[in-house]
Amino acid sequence: MPKPIIVSGIQPSGRLHLGNYLGALRNFVELQNTGKYQCLFFIADYHALTEDTSDDFADQIFDLKASYLAAGLNPKKSTLFVQSEVSEHANLAWLLSTVAPFGELSRMTQFKDKSAKQPGNVNAGLFTYPILMAADVLIYNADFVPVGDDQDQHLELMRTLARRLNSRFGEVLKEPKGVHTETPRVMSFSDPERKMSKSEQNGCLFLDEEPEMIMRKVRSAVTDSGAEVRFDPVGKPAVSNLMTVFSSLSGVSVQEIERKYAGRGYADFKHDLGELVVQALEPFRILKKRIRKEPTIVNKTFALGAKRANKLAVAKMTAVRKAVFR
Repeated sequence: MPKPIIVSGIQPSGRLHLGNYLGALRNFVELQNTGKYQCLFFIADYHALTEDTSDDFADQIFDLKASYLAAGLNPKKSTLFVQSEVSEHANLAWLLSTVAPFGELSRMTQFKDKSAKQPGNVNAGLFTYPILMAADVLIYNADFVPVGDDQDQHLELMRTLARRLNSRFGEVLKEPKGVHTETPRVMSFSDPERKMSKSEQNGCLFLDEEPEMIMRKVRSAVTDSGAEVRFDPVGKPAVSNLMTVFSSLSGVSVQEIERKYAGRGYADFKHDLGELVVQALEPFRILKKRIRKEPTIVNKTFALGAKRANKLAVAKMTAVRKAVFR
C-alpha cells in the first residue's frame, strides 16, 4: 500500500534563522524520518518573488538547497526540488483562481500583514499567493500538509478551492488534511512582541552564525523586569521566549528549566542557553559549509528531485485538464 503523501516548502528569502528551523525545517526532517510518508519538500522561489528579492536571489536559492541537506533532508527519503522547475504548479494555480472567492482572498491575514510590511510593493502576487500555495500541494495529490496554528486559514482555503473545482468539474482533487506539528513560535531576541525576522538583525539568530556571534546575541537578548527565570508569556514575554527556545532544543520542559534556574538569575540561564544553541547548531553549520563547496552535486540532487516531482505533477494535471476540458 502506497504511503500517504506530505508536501511543504520554504521561501528562499535570505538566511534561515532559528524560528525557521524550529518552526518548519526540523519538522520536515522528523516527518521524513518517521518513514510513514512519501515526502516532497520544495524551495518556494515563485512565492519569494512577491517580496523584494535581492541581486543574489540565485545564491539564496542555492543556500536554501544547502540548508535543506545540512539539516538532514535526505534525497533518498524525500523528493527535494525547486518550485519553479515544475511548471504544473503555475498551471493548476490558474485553474484554481477561476474558482477562488475574491472575498476570502481579501480576508487572508498574510495578505494584510505583508501589505503592511511592504507598502511600496503590494503586488497582485501577494493577493493570489494562497492560490499558488494551494496548487503547490494539490498538484501532488497530497494527503497531509504540515501546518502551525497560524496556517490553518491557508489550509482551509486550499480545501475550499479543491472542493469548488471538484464541484464544478468532477472529483479530480484530493482535499488534504493538516498535520499539526509542534511548532514553537520563536520571537525576536530584541523585541518579544514580534516574530523573529531576518529584517531585524540584532534580534535574529541565523542558523549558520559563528559560535561567538550566537553567544553575543543570546547574552544581549532582552529580558523582563526582575531576575526570576519563570515561564509567563504575558507577564514575562522575553524570558518566556528564551525558555521556549531552550526547551525546544533540549527537550527539557519549561517547568524543569524553572526549577533548575530557581534563584540563579538571567545571567546563568542565558550563558547556558547560548552554549546549548551553539552545540545544537554546530553540526548544521559545519556540514553546510562543506555542502556549499559542492554546487554540482547539490544542483544535481535537486534536478533529480524536480524530475520525480514533475512526473507526479504532470500525471495529476493531465487528469485535471481532462476533467476541465472534456
